[in-house]
Amino acid sequence: MNLSQQIEAILFFKAEPVSIKKLSELLEVDQPSIMTGLENLSIMLKDRGITLLQTSDEVTLGTHGDLSRLIEKISKEELNRDLGKSALETLSIVLYQGPITRSDIDYIRGVNSQFIIRNLLIRGLIERIENPKDYRSFLYRITLDLLSNLGISKVEDLPEYENVRQDIESFKLDRVSQGDQNLREEIPNVTES
Repeated sequence: MNLSQQIEAILFFKAEPVSIKKLSELLEVDQPSIMTGLENLSIMLKDRGITLLQTSDEVTLGTHGDLSRLIEKISKEELNRDLGKSALETLSIVLYQGPITRSDIDYIRGVNSQFIIRNLLIRGLIERIENPKDYRSFLYRITLDLLSNLGISKVEDLPEYENVRQDIESFKLDRVSQGDQNLREEIPNVTES
């Protein structure tokens, strides 16, 4: 695999902006090499359905601008569908644990949640904000529109709010104590007993 393909795989997997510095660390090459790899990837993606979106320090994959009508049509169809079980599960995690990282959502659910999170973002039920503890990742939180749709003024008004939060924390602690010792540092609010 060449460097451009490796960068493409990382960007596809992450499904969110990645810093040039992070790509350099992950691929163990210098930043000028990453920039060359990005230039080559951009050329490889020319006349394709996806394109490279880049700022001075971050890069991500996006859909080609000429396909905006198609993507808009698909988005409208998705918005008109009811939320499925996976989406409701993910939304509940954000409601009771947010703001929360995607990796924490994935950990609690036990599966990759990137496409469900994207759907919830498109619907305006959750929003992505910067993570003050780690500039390389984002946090997801509920929107005011969601609170309004639920008919509550704050998340603490959710049914069994404190009990559900404690249940999720207990679940995370149980997983850590059952052998996922490396996760202690990765999961917020998990403390040693």
